Amino acid sequence: MSQENVELVRSLQPAPDVDIAQLVRDDDINARWVEAVSTVFHAHFECVMMSRLEGPMTYVGLDGLREASLDWTAPWAAYRTEIEQLIDAGERVVVLVRDFGRRDEGPYEVAFIGAAVWTVRRGKVVRVEFIPDRAQALEAAGLDSNADTEARG
Repeated sequence: MSQENVELVRSLQPAPDVDIAQLVRDDDINARWVEAVSTVFHAHFECVMMSRLEGPMTYVGLDGLREASLDWTAPWAAYRTEIEQLIDAGERVVVLVRDFGRRDEGPYEVAFIGAAVWTVRRGKVVRVEFIPDRAQALEAAGLDSNADTEARG
């Protein structure tokens, strides 16, 4: 089942050239996305945004995921993400990413390294945690943060 979880999480990730800020800000695009993915999310799934300054902030449901995404992308004119690795951790899938944000002032992007831990049970996403520290993300998924993290999924 865990390889199926990896493939499910992979299918929910935006392509590297997709502007996530635009996706979440556009009501029509967001509504179409919600309609397309609603069957693979538990109705009351949790989205947790881990912040080094504010600690964890929890949002509930697909509306909560949108609210979290709007909060996260608020300072950015454009925001995109590239998957570097998907790691199979049983019912959890760790997604190591490199994110890129661009402010209104210019054409330059700022790069961030981060991770997300997706929890999938019985074919539905029940939780996603966005964690800025990769070692913490690996530990949250029950993996040794010092272990070799070659792609396992």
